[in-house]
Amino acid sequence: MARHTSGSGSGFFVTALTAAAIAVVAFFAYQASAADDRPSAAASEEPSASASEGDSDGAGGGGGGGEGAEEPTDPALPEESGTGRRVVYALAQQRVWLVDAAADGSGEEVTSTFEVFPSSVGPEPGEYAITSRTAQGTGSDGVPMEHAVIFHADAEGIVFGFSAATDGSVPNPESELRTGAIRQSRGDGDTMWEFAEEGTAVVVVA
Repeated sequence: MARHTSGSGSGFFVTALTAAAIAVVAFFAYQASAADDRPSAAASEEPSASASEGDSDGAGGGGGGGEGAEEPTDPALPEESGTGRRVVYALAQQRVWLVDAAADGSGEEVTSTFEVFPSSVGPEPGEYAITSRTAQGTGSDGVPMEHAVIFHADAEGIVFGFSAATDGSVPNPESELRTGAIRQSRGDGDTMWEFAEEGTAVVVVA
């Protein structure tokens, strides 16, 4: 009986040891499997390509300011420049404004404004009116021109008017030739021609 008891205890011990060994092997196998499924620390710290592209796009949008930039505005119509349908010419700014009644009847509005290029002599500030129009011809400076609208001739016979040189040239204000041509681009000359009929007021301001 004593031998039988001892053999039974020995078998139990061997069985328990085997079960423990299996458990240890299973634990290490689970750890290895989990390590394969889990990304490495270096990979998890590295930003994705899409995230980098997003950051780059964001930085570019914030730094450029292209879409959010404000467009420059045209200079305002000078004060004390008359009323009604008229051409306003500012000598110092070398700019013209075409003013007409607002379409909604709320007052008046600037329909167009643009730079002009004066000759060596300018008209005195004051109120004038378009006296004649010439579709094509030669200016007082000898340059072929189109769409001339004349509004004044002074005591010396110098003629003042807006026109466009057909070759796109502009006068030399330092020239010794005394002329009163006020040149515009050909596009602006078309706009002036359509607006300034005979009798249209021209207000010249300093």
